Amino acid sequence: MTPLPRLVTDRLLLRRWRAEDRRPFAALNADPLVTEFLPGPLTQAESDALIDRSEESFERNGFGLWAVEVARVEPLIGFIGLDRVSFPSPFTPAVEIGWRLAADHSRKGYATEGGRATLDFAFGRLGLDEIVALTAVANQRSRRVMERLGMNHRPDDDFDHPLLPSGHPLQRHVLYRLRAPAGPKRPPPPPDQLPSASSSESTGSDSAR
Repeated sequence: MTPLPRLVTDRLLLRRWRAEDRRPFAALNADPLVTEFLPGPLTQAESDALIDRSEESFERNGFGLWAVEVARVEPLIGFIGLDRVSFPSPFTPAVEIGWRLAADHSRKGYATEGGRATLDFAFGRLGLDEIVALTAVANQRSRRVMERLGMNHRPDDDFDHPLLPSGHPLQRHVLYRLRAPAGPKRPPPPPDQLPSASSSESTGSDSAR
């Protein structure tokens, strides 16, 4: 396992996953407060599979969903990172930013702080032209983070999530976008080096995938 990339902010370390992360991450994914805007809690096996897919993405693409530490305070509070939208849609192909943090670490600005570092990485290191974020319409907490990150919402981008059944209370989703800032940037990676998600459960922004 190569140690990089990792991101460091004033309070956070976004890093690769470790074996000791699996149990607390599964507990986080089983918390109804955390999964309020997901189709449901994850089992231990489903939580482990999410870590495994992210690690595979890091090895293959050089980016994915980082485990998040609060420096010198808490060894794991969730994830923040990048993933590829895994279903066909008018806005795909697209790379999304997403986060999922433990309930007792919400409302502390961590998602915004780590999200800004992730966007800097996406636009500066990877040379991507646009990042999206998506979540259920009712998820005001995540929507406020998207807005603090400078992302823009247009009502005509809203959509019914194709991986949720018709009539599901979370089916209607919002889409936020952010274009890369103007100016020189690194060339983008080849298409086959972009992340590829095979799961239908969420990896980002507390939404269904």
